[in-house]
Amino acid sequence: MAAPIDSLVVGRVIGDVIDLFVPRATLSVQFGTKEVTNGCEIKPSIAAEPPTIHIPSLISDLFTVVMIDPDAPSPSEPTMRELLHWLVVNIPAGNDAWRGVEVMPYLAPQPAIGIHRYVMVVYKQRSPLYPPRQPPYGVDEARVGFNTRAFARHHGLGEPVAAVYFNSQKERTNRRRNY
Repeated sequence: MAAPIDSLVVGRVIGDVIDLFVPRATLSVQFGTKEVTNGCEIKPSIAAEPPTIHIPSLISDLFTVVMIDPDAPSPSEPTMRELLHWLVVNIPAGNDAWRGVEVMPYLAPQPAIGIHRYVMVVYKQRSPLYPPRQPPYGVDEARVGFNTRAFARHHGLGEPVAAVYFNSQKERTNRRRNY
């Protein structure tokens, strides 16, 4: 289990987003057929739809998944850190993330400048969560400046049980000249 933590440290996920933790769950994330591993590159077009998430555990366990971009709008000036891309609570163990409660709708990666890290953090819940589905001040405003640590603290989630991140950058468009 040291290898996933090492890559989270090297990728500055531990420090920028979450504190050092001991992984206690296995996490599998896939965009289509592309498996997410720490530090891999996922093109925005591949991540246009929410990923499939698999968390093998006891059938009675519930999980929360937070997906954020700590590098928004630019890795050199992350003034929107952490930009919330997805928040799902009450996810049953297994391959059923879609059966959880989507608090914040999925926002596909849209990096404008540089290489961005997209981090998915998983927390094991002690009981069902009931956060508001629509933030009182609007979805876009609720995404900017999200704080994963503060969210976990506020809802009594404790430390993460798993995390993974991928890199993404703006895709080049085919530029064909028509004379």
